[in-house]
Amino acid sequence: MKTRMLEGYKVLDFTQALAGPTATRYLAQMGAEVIKVELAPNGDLARAVPFMRDGRSAYYVQQNRCKKSLCLDAKKPAGLAILKGLIPKVDVMIQNFAPGVIERIGLDYETVRGLNPEIVMCSISALGRTGRLANLPGYDYVGAAYAGVLDMTGFADRAPVFPQVGLGDVSTGVHAMGAILAALLYRERTGEGQHVEASLLDSYFSYHDLNVHAFSASRGAMRPKRSGSHHFLVSPLGIFQGKTRGIMILGHLDHQFPLLCRAMGRPELATDDRFKDIAGRARNRDELISIVQGWIDAAPSDEGVLALLEEHRVPHAPVLSVEEAINHPHLRARGTVTEIEDQFIGKFDVPGFPLRFSAFPEEVQQPAPTLGQHNAEVLRDYLGYSSEQIVALEADGILHRGER
Repeated sequence: MKTRMLEGYKVLDFTQALAGPTATRYLAQMGAEVIKVELAPNGDLARAVPFMRDGRSAYYVQQNRCKKSLCLDAKKPAGLAILKGLIPKVDVMIQNFAPGVIERIGLDYETVRGLNPEIVMCSISALGRTGRLANLPGYDYVGAAYAGVLDMTGFADRAPVFPQVGLGDVSTGVHAMGAILAALLYRERTGEGQHVEASLLDSYFSYHDLNVHAFSASRGAMRPKRSGSHHFLVSPLGIFQGKTRGIMILGHLDHQFPLLCRAMGRPELATDDRFKDIAGRARNRDELISIVQGWIDAAPSDEGVLALLEEHRVPHAPVLSVEEAINHPHLRARGTVTEIEDQFIGKFDVPGFPLRFSAFPEEVQQPAPTLGQHNAEVLRDYLGYSSEQIVALEADGILHRGER
């Protein structure tokens, strides 16, 4: 069996909820050994997030596959001693507590670096670890609001809306993973560790593909605004209403628009003075949207519209429901959707590992741990604790275990 890409690397994982566990799950699925530190008595707060079956959270299982669980009381000296003993044994330490929490535990970067100068420590936060907003309570949608992302989402005459997915948390976890891997590569070259950071706010603000530079470069003349189902700046780019579903169509670029015109049976529109270039299509956005929507309204079926768009290679997609996406043969064949099995919940679908490697085409499938499942294994294998010492730590309330 081939050595997986990160096999041999060890990660001490103090994360919970979604952003941090995403980063460490991806590292684990690339072969790293991840020791998930769960603070007693309840561990990761995600263990209580629905959907629940028999006291087991499917949310927790999805985010924490391939990890080992160590549950202890870090407020007690013996618990903190265990954590400080593990730090010299690992390559990476990652945490996503609110700013100041890891310091209060006694594991600030200076302390951690003193124990292991080569360690890569990663801190994930909502609004950053410095600045006026740093200490405010923060979650995914708080970062989205401060970044100006929510203001771009929804219809102009209504309150902004937020996406019903963990967009910021998951992508911030990916950013953190990228920073960790870059820092490990730097360490391979220099032998030096470092402290890296990722925040929801920084990640979200980086998603502005047009809005920031358009506003700034135009000296405020171009003000980005939410515009519902269609893009505010270019056209046609948006969701049109079919007979049974939304249809996403992108025909805004100069090489795309003639393709859409031919698909609609209106090739003359490609040279119409109103629509022949990006600027003209933007100026006449409402009229152009009406023309495309009229074509869809007149079509016998959504399937016919989709077939013509595909035939003419117009970028498009049907707007699928979650259920339709889960069951789409393309997503299932690629492993975008993958089925896992949990000893308590049974078999269920989760998002698959989104990265592809030719040397490792198969996704790693290992179960999520029960609370404190690997207490004895970690203390024995990493720190040389005896069975008697482990039993004593359990009796003293330093180590905790749970059935789920």
